[in-house]
Amino acid sequence: MRKLRIGSGAGYGGDRIEPAIEIMKKGNLDYIIFECLAERTIALAQKQKLKERDKGYNELFEYRMKKILPICIEKKVKVVTNMGAANPLAAAKVTKQMAESMGIRKLKIAAVLGDDVFSNIEKYLDLEIMETGEKLETIKHLIISANAYIGTKGIVEALENGADIVITGRVADPSLVLAPLIYEFGWKYDDYKMLGKGTLAGHLLECAGQVTGGYYADPGYKDVPDLWNIGFPIGEIYENGDIIITKLEDAGGIVTVDTCKEQILYEIQDPQRYYTPDVIADFSKVTVEQVENNKVLVKGASGIKKTELLKTSIGYKDCYIGEGEISYGGSGALERAKLAGDIIKKRLEYIELPIEELRIDYIGVNSLYKDKLSNTIKKGRNDFNEVRLRVAARTLNKEHAEIIGNEVEALYTNGPAGGGGARKYVREIVSIASVMIPERDVDIKVVYEEICV
Repeated sequence: MRKLRIGSGAGYGGDRIEPAIEIMKKGNLDYIIFECLAERTIALAQKQKLKERDKGYNELFEYRMKKILPICIEKKVKVVTNMGAANPLAAAKVTKQMAESMGIRKLKIAAVLGDDVFSNIEKYLDLEIMETGEKLETIKHLIISANAYIGTKGIVEALENGADIVITGRVADPSLVLAPLIYEFGWKYDDYKMLGKGTLAGHLLECAGQVTGGYYADPGYKDVPDLWNIGFPIGEIYENGDIIITKLEDAGGIVTVDTCKEQILYEIQDPQRYYTPDVIADFSKVTVEQVENNKVLVKGASGIKKTELLKTSIGYKDCYIGEGEISYGGSGALERAKLAGDIIKKRLEYIELPIEELRIDYIGVNSLYKDKLSNTIKKGRNDFNEVRLRVAARTLNKEHAEIIGNEVEALYTNGPAGGGGARKYVREIVSIASVMIPERDVDIKVVYEEICV
């Protein structure tokens, strides 16, 4: 039975490159995907594009392409990636320039466009924001971007036209894998059973090192060998939709029933109805079987007709966050940190600083779980010999946010005793609101850059 070998080259925007290079060189791949977009990532990329028209793609795009372009040619591995972010076309042009500078003589690069629906934003102002239930109109003046999660069709079109590298913007993560399967195996867009199987393959591969033990590792409980050298996964996907997840034998990490089960459930609210632009996938009857060391067979996914609505991420300028941190050590460290936190709270009240939200945390004591759960975990223990105070506040302007760190830094000389390692910083926060728009509003277009010498 025919199969494809698809490797995962990245699981997030800043992922490391070495495991991707290794599977490209040694993994006998047909395709490699680089999944590098989160919801806020593309909004931030849009913000960058507003400042520089030729930017807005992944910040590591050129670094990665410099490393992988020669291997793509040598090993005949096709690349599918959403590293185009807010500007796939610019990324395609940069790829062509880089390839020409390397002396590459034949290469076809495709940019898939259409996910950016910001120009239509007025049509959607009456839609309900999924996270809050409010109308999109309520944040109209703050909106900087709108990107729909599109599916496989643009990628498939690019592959049908001979593209070696396909660069997209906001394509749904599993679609990066599903598209090559549709193209290579001739699956139909209304064969929802097969699309569900391919979506499962994409979901297993989309987060790279997570499925080979990265997010699974927990020393003494779930041990993973050579985690420093974790290998990225390779999916052997068969024409009938069966999947074998594996990795290079000389790479660190593991592929087991448990690592695969954890990844299958990752970010899935309802295993029976996983909504994507291509299909509503059903993972509820999936079976997972260890067939060899570091080889797991996954099968049994299915699917039903898609909704023809596309989740759309609306990026908007939300606020500023000002932060300050300072450490206390030795006997009485927690008591001094608490006194410092109380001082900051009273100081902010005294100067009447306009604050939308304030958090005062003691890192190592309650910063993850706050007081109720943290007090249960620490079982009455208060003898902490080092504690780091963190103060963070959300404000509506940058000047107010800067005051937070200044007040923490002032603890150096104004007490309590023994504070050290203070730092302060301010971040402008771009937040995401989600709405559902009709798929018919999205116009997919594929643009090509080609080297033919």
